[in-house]
Amino acid sequence: MRLDQCRTGERLVVQSVEDELVRDMAIRMGLGAGAEVTCQAKLPLGPVVLSWGDQEIAVGRGIARRIQVRVTRRGHEVRDP
Repeated sequence: MRLDQCRTGERLVVQSVEDELVRDMAIRMGLGAGAEVTCQAKLPLGPVVLSWGDQEIAVGRGIARRIQVRVTRRGHEVRDP
C-alpha cells in the first residue's frame, strides 16, 4: 500500500520508493527501505505526519503517494501492500 493510504496510529515499514528523486529525498528524511515509522496524523488534503524514535516529520501527499509501506503490529506483518 502507499504511505498516503495509511491510517492514524498504524505502525509501518517502508518497502520501497517508486522513483529515484523521491527515493533520495526519502532517504535524507530517514525513510529508506526498512525504516519503521508510526502514522501520527493525516491532515485533510495535507501531509502525513510520521514519527520514529524522537523524530517527527510531515511528508507531503505527493511524496507519500510514491512510498510503498507495509502495516505492522509489534514487529509482525498484518496486511500486505
